[in-house]
Amino acid sequence: MEDSLFSVKDKVIIVTGGLGQLGAQYVKTLHERGAKVAALATHVDAARVDRVLGAIKDSDRLLCARVNITDKASINQVLDQIEAKWGVPDGLVNNAGVDTQPSAPPEVSGPFEDFPEEVFREVVEVNLVGTFLMTQQVGKRMRQAGKGGSIINVGSIYGVVSPVQDIYSYKKEDTGIPFVKPVAYSAAKSGLYNFTRYCATYWGRDGIRVNTLTLSGVARSDQDPRFQKNYTSRIPIGRMAQPHEYNGAVVFLLSDASVYMTGSNVTVDGGWTAW
Repeated sequence: MEDSLFSVKDKVIIVTGGLGQLGAQYVKTLHERGAKVAALATHVDAARVDRVLGAIKDSDRLLCARVNITDKASINQVLDQIEAKWGVPDGLVNNAGVDTQPSAPPEVSGPFEDFPEEVFREVVEVNLVGTFLMTQQVGKRMRQAGKGGSIINVGSIYGVVSPVQDIYSYKKEDTGIPFVKPVAYSAAKSGLYNFTRYCATYWGRDGIRVNTLTLSGVARSDQDPRFQKNYTSRIPIGRMAQPHEYNGAVVFLLSDASVYMTGSNVTVDGGWTAW
């Protein structure tokens, strides 16, 4: 007999940032497990879809579409498209976001006292306002349809604890200019936790579950080895995550295995926040 506990088969699931490093992992995993997946991204073109999603690009259970998550009209346009194709969504993974990498120029990665207001607003607009709008519009449709659902807000260790600035000290050694992990990402991500709790309690009787998934850093081949060494020294497991290692938590939160969980934070960070 098929084990349905962790099943997402035939569920309609939206993944924002669905063509990114982690988003594509979620899309492929959910599709592999029988879900109908809408991969949403700011930029969608055939070459990128082919490169990122490869073998599943022509599947009738995959929809790739452009969306501006900070614009309600853009969101509803793509939700109309999804609903016409498959019906009201069963799940939403609010994965899209922007962050400042160590390779960023000094004008957006300098001291807090000089951090540009416009950059702060842009990061909050995408990471927090965009999550609010996607959650609001998807949850509204779930509620109107009288069906439950599961919404995952993807958080970060830097929304739970402050960035460790020493990790980036090698940048000053190289250039004479310090890299300061900016405040905007931390402030925006931290807002997700109470946003999640608010939505969980607001929609609790409607069967719409809302949880946060807190992640730490993912290894990439283009990262400076000194950054990787400094970063992994803070992780009890002793290494950065591989892109596929968050897939299980996403499947868990979208499936009936987590049916009695809402307003919670699932932390998958290699032990970073355990110190």
